Amino acid sequence: MAEEKVLSLLVVDDEEGMRMGVRRSLRHFSMKTEETGEVVKLDVTEAASGEEAIILMKKSPPDIVLLDNKMEGISGIEVLHWINGKDLDLMAIMITAYASIETAISATKQGAYDFLSKPFTPAELKVSVRQAVAHLMTLRQARELEREKKRVRFQFISVLAHELKAPLGAIEGYLYLLRDGIGLDDPAVYDRVVDRSLLRLGGMRKLIYDLLDLTRLESGQKKRELSDVNVLDCAGSSMETMKTEADRRGITISLESADEEVIITADRGELEIIFNNLISNAVKYNRDNGSVAVRVENEKEQVRISVSDTGIGMSEEEVEKLFGEFVRIKNENTRNILGSGLGLSILRKTASLYNGEVTVDSTPDVGSTFTVTLEKA
Repeated sequence: MAEEKVLSLLVVDDEEGMRMGVRRSLRHFSMKTEETGEVVKLDVTEAASGEEAIILMKKSPPDIVLLDNKMEGISGIEVLHWINGKDLDLMAIMITAYASIETAISATKQGAYDFLSKPFTPAELKVSVRQAVAHLMTLRQARELEREKKRVRFQFISVLAHELKAPLGAIEGYLYLLRDGIGLDDPAVYDRVVDRSLLRLGGMRKLIYDLLDLTRLESGQKKRELSDVNVLDCAGSSMETMKTEADRRGITISLESADEEVIITADRGELEIIFNNLISNAVKYNRDNGSVAVRVENEKEQVRISVSDTGIGMSEEEVEKLFGEFVRIKNENTRNILGSGLGLSILRKTASLYNGEVTVDSTPDVGSTFTVTLEKA
């Protein structure tokens, strides 16, 4: 069922019959917006003069105002001028029995969206109101998207600064140790300093690569090169990439499939993004001497990829937060694990390119299984 939204409409006219006619015409008004799919209805209120309209709008600005131009006291144009000065978020439709080019131009300059000449039919009124509602909803959605972009941009910069500040500070500290000659006479200390610096640099490189992958996916600027790809080859390449880190911690990685080849029409780079994220996380959040099982199932219309680990696992509440951008699960077990918080968001966006989905089955202190399904064509 579509979500219902009620907009307020204020009809301002010194003719009671006109106000009653507008209320009656719009009593059962409803429309469905294309952008959001919301069903919009109207709550109609009345004002018998421009002065009364201003008092009402000061208390509670409407979403749409139907404004008669020729009234005793303050005219509609003057009310429109007041609205314009307050920068209210509404659509104004001028109604008048004295239509002229000059009046239309004046009303438009003051911010009127549309212009109705008396007498008008209920159908003409509804058309004008529908257009005003659609335009208002589009403008509000655009403003909300712009606010969201600014919020995400600010969050992006904040997270980027935070994520880079810590490794840069650590590397700077290690370099000062080397510059001052501290520990250089002890090969073990020297090697540890170099290894920690390289680890931190690797984390920064992963963050930068993740950000590039994310922006390419969201901007649509990355040219996709689709061809028949053997999914097992991509799995093997990613396993080889993680082998050094896995061997260092005694973690075994195995590949299981009932088929010698599993072919899908895909961009090989996108499949590698999927496997790299799945396998690197399975190793990163695993226990020393644990295991990672990569399974590829060749179904009739889709390929199912699952990667299981014997790692720290997650609670149901943690799983629910998992796929947001810059989201990292923070607890005692993950405190010392480096990451950008972007990998799983990238994973889900990449899977969506193949009408696919990502699911997670996880148990704390037991392990996790991530499953990705991809349509073959």
